[in-house]
Amino acid sequence: MSATTPEQIHRLFEEAFNAGDLDGLMELYESNAALIAQPGSVAHGSEQARAALQGFLALKGRIMLNTKLVFTVGDLAYLSNTWSLSGTGPDGNPVSLGATTAEVARRQADGSWRYVIDNAWGDQAVAG
Repeated sequence: MSATTPEQIHRLFEEAFNAGDLDGLMELYESNAALIAQPGSVAHGSEQARAALQGFLALKGRIMLNTKLVFTVGDLAYLSNTWSLSGTGPDGNPVSLGATTAEVARRQADGSWRYVIDNAWGDQAVAG
């Protein structure tokens, strides 16, 4: 599952997430990508990104992404979407999360597009 255009990344992320496909999600990230999965916390590289995404998948919820912007310059793309996630927390109570993202993707040598930076919380994330 590779994004052949930056515009496909959000749809592929949503499909993989809702299928509980962690490997499919990881295919959308460069090996050294940065993922801000929680405000104030940056996951660097595949191992940390995988752990952060696994935390979201553990909510056993459904995510919806609504693409707001895709702007491409050469081999880089700036993307933004508004996402919402409804699931169940570890205590069994309902959980609802959401934000508007700020993301950067890069065209790979094979022509696919992958995240370099995935700031899931946009301006809610605190620089650190």
